Amino acid sequence: MFALELDGLEDASARLEAYPAALTAALSAKAAELADALADMVKNDKLSGGVLNAQSGALRDSIVSSVSADADGVVASVGSEGDVKYAAIQEYGGKTSAHEILPVKAQALAFVVGGVQRFARRVEHPGSVIPERSYLRSSLDDVQGEILAALAEAAAEAWERA
Repeated sequence: MFALELDGLEDASARLEAYPAALTAALSAKAAELADALADMVKNDKLSGGVLNAQSGALRDSIVSSVSADADGVVASVGSEGDVKYAAIQEYGGKTSAHEILPVKAQALAFVVGGVQRFARRVEHPGSVIPERSYLRSSLDDVQGEILAALAEAAAEAWERA
């Protein structure tokens, strides 16, 4: 019979037990930093002329980032929040249905057709085909490698500190 004695087993065991909490904390912090940077990229690049030109700024102002963590992992998200009805159709493309356009702030609509100013109490819009103009997914694609590398580095650093 032989006997085996391991030095440092208790320290190694304690380090392994502490690692999940350290990893979650490190990844949460790094994910928040990366999500904020991605949201800034969407706002300042993609929605400021890179993919879409801002008209009212409502879509750009609706872009937010968030991070949540639980026992299952860390989730970071960047997206449009609020009542910007055209956010999804700009991202994915699609077709709007025929609809009536009525004046909201005046008694008539005013528009120019063929260089001539026209007025109407209502307009029957036939619907539109909106092409895909990805501002969220394309931004993520642009920096996916950097995000993965930064998260891997944060995990490695958490292991060294645990």
